[in-house]
Amino acid sequence: MSSVLERNIEALHARRLREERKAGFQERVADRITRFTGSMRFVWLHLGGFGFWILANLGWIPLVPRWDPSFVVLAMIASVEAIFLSTFVLISQNRMAAAADERADLDLQISLLAEHEVTKLTALVAAIADRLDVRTEVDGELGELTRNVAPEAVLDEIEIRKPKE
Repeated sequence: MSSVLERNIEALHARRLREERKAGFQERVADRITRFTGSMRFVWLHLGGFGFWILANLGWIPLVPRWDPSFVVLAMIASVEAIFLSTFVLISQNRMAAAADERADLDLQISLLAEHEVTKLTALVAAIADRLDVRTEVDGELGELTRNVAPEAVLDEIEIRKPKE
């Protein structure tokens, strides 16, 4: 692996660690709860707990009295749990979306920088070819290729061409 690639991987890893440390206590709790509730251990725990509850209240487990024969209490517990779990998931998703937005901004900046560098290199190579009197099949496109792209103009054009809802 190249040293540049290793450096980039290390920088990304360090950045993620800093972001995790920067998260507040409540966000870390929400992330841990979301991680647990998205696991098979959580599924098995609920399968066992709800399964026992249902079987006991159907009267199918001998010596265990029925305490919720209409399952109203079970429904209430499941509903309250769903409210809290969905809130924890939304908190975690909001944090992940903010991190994804930052990465998308970084990707855009790097792409714009690379486009600028390629444009300058194209202009340099075109000047060298002109000086050496070398002609190619792309000579007609060089004028356009040696101009920087205006991101705002591209975004405006995309917006114009977007189908109306």
